[in-house]
Amino acid sequence: MSASMQARLWPVAILIVAMTSIQSGASLATSLFPAIGPTGTTALRLLIASLILLAVLRPWRRPVGAKGWRTIAVYGAALGLMNLLFYQALDRIPLGIAVALEFTGPLAVAMLNSRRWLDLCWVALAIGGLILLLLLGGESGWDVDPVGAAYALGAGVCWALYILFGQKAGADHGTQTAALGITIAALIFFPIGLAEVGTALFTPALLPLALGVAVLSTALPYTLEMIALPKLPTHTFGTLMSLEPAVAALSGLFFLGQALSLTQWLAIGLVITASIGTTLCGQKPAPAVAAG
Repeated sequence: MSASMQARLWPVAILIVAMTSIQSGASLATSLFPAIGPTGTTALRLLIASLILLAVLRPWRRPVGAKGWRTIAVYGAALGLMNLLFYQALDRIPLGIAVALEFTGPLAVAMLNSRRWLDLCWVALAIGGLILLLLLGGESGWDVDPVGAAYALGAGVCWALYILFGQKAGADHGTQTAALGITIAALIFFPIGLAEVGTALFTPALLPLALGVAVLSTALPYTLEMIALPKLPTHTFGTLMSLEPAVAALSGLFFLGQALSLTQWLAIGLVITASIGTTLCGQKPAPAVAAG
């Protein structure tokens, strides 16, 4: 294999590993739900992830002005709420379906950045996929719980806010944005988890699992994406990130035994196709960021 081919394929491989890491972390997070629930799992993940990123990125080395703090605060709050709502959804519906519904957030951001009639086709595909997910396709035994679907869609709204404010904060403050945003999320949501779960959060047997979730879902994929993003064209990055619902569905199948129906796979495929189409045809490529 030529050196130029390796240079093109290496960041793609890194990004695929990052997506696999995120969804593996989501699968692992479900093992904490019986003990501390989605809220407690969110609290532990954010706390541990913030400590890791603070130690690695040391964001205090660069000053942040008052206006910058406002943007980072909204970014961090959106990040924390996105994680909480996603885990609430994951407690009720399969991982692949939860991510497909959540993916409506970045998909909406991408569509709003375009002004072409062709984009109506991608909107129609996305809506078709959502209809199949929400109203049909339950023959696998995984009917979509409406409360779980609402949580996933709410996580999608937060993902959209996370993109919009994260893009602004990241442009102004670089990689320190991730560490500061996750720290703010932890400061908001760890007390909520502590109030709901109590001292069970500090059960020693849970801490290795929580560390695994924090590393797989946050620390490792964020680091890998920071390596891959500068080496890939934006449209390539966005196209690859559009595959995340499929990666989530496969992760749910392999790690959690969540076999989906053919209709549900078709619905996820429609959402992915709409996202890829929007990424490739939009006037402004949407930023692609980790979630879940």
